[in-house]
Amino acid sequence: MPKVGRKRKFGDSPSTSAPPKSGPVAADDSDDETDTKGQYPVIVYLDQARLETVKTKKGDFEVLNCDDHRDLLRKNKKDHKEFRPDIAHQELLALIDSPLNKAGKLKIYMRTHKNVLMEINPAIRIPRTYKRFSGLMVQLLHKLKIKAANTNTTLLKVIKNPFQNHLPAGTRVYGMSCTGTLYKPDALARSLYGDGQMEGENPKGPVCFVIGAMAAGHITIDEHPYIEEMFSISEYPLSGACAIARLCGAIEAEMGIV
Repeated sequence: MPKVGRKRKFGDSPSTSAPPKSGPVAADDSDDETDTKGQYPVIVYLDQARLETVKTKKGDFEVLNCDDHRDLLRKNKKDHKEFRPDIAHQELLALIDSPLNKAGKLKIYMRTHKNVLMEINPAIRIPRTYKRFSGLMVQLLHKLKIKAANTNTTLLKVIKNPFQNHLPAGTRVYGMSCTGTLYKPDALARSLYGDGQMEGENPKGPVCFVIGAMAAGHITIDEHPYIEEMFSISEYPLSGACAIARLCGAIEAEMGIV
C-alpha cells in the first residue's frame, strides 16, 4: 500500500477556509432574516453526528466515512464502524421530507461528534445522494454558513454552543432512546400535544426531542442534563430515520396534518 503523505493527513483542514484550531466559530447572523425563535412547536436536535473532514490525495476534502476511508482510519487507530455520516444524512432527509416540516411546525439543530453545533433551515432541500450531502457538509464545516443561490436566506450555519441557549423559554426537552420509557407513538404525541392539536401548537410551550445520529450508543441525561425524561417508541431497536418517521407521523396525526 502506498505511503500516506501530507495530503492524506487524518483530520486535516484547508489552510485558507478552515475553522481555527480551537474549533469552528459561529457564523455572523447580522444579515439573516428576522429571528423565528419560538415559532416552532416541534424541535429536533440530532446529536453526535460523525461529520469530520479529511484532505484527499487530489487536494480536495471529503467527510470521513467507513466505506471510503477505512485504511486511513485503521492507520490512525480509529474504529471505522463509528464513522457513519450517512446516519445524519438519512435522519435529515426523514425530517425535511416530513409533512410536519412542510406544514412549518419543525425546527432542526444538529451537533457533531466534535461539538460543532449547526442550525438547519426547514426550507432547505437536503441532497438525495450521500456524495452530494458530503460535499455540502464539507462546505458548511469550512465556511460556517451556506446561503441559497439567489436569495439572502441562510440554509445552514454553525452557531454558538451550548444548544440549550437556542431553545425558546418554556421548551420541554426529551431524549429518544431504546432504553427510555416505552410509549406507543400516538400515545406519546397525545400526551405532549393533545391540548393544542387544532392549532398545531402546545400551550405548555414547544417540545424538543434529542435523537442520536451516531452508529452506536445512546442519548443519556448525563450528557444532556436539561433532558426531563427519556422516551422509547418501540420495543425493538430502531434506526434513527425510522424512529423519526414514527415520531413525526404520530405528531402529524395529533395535529391533524395530512
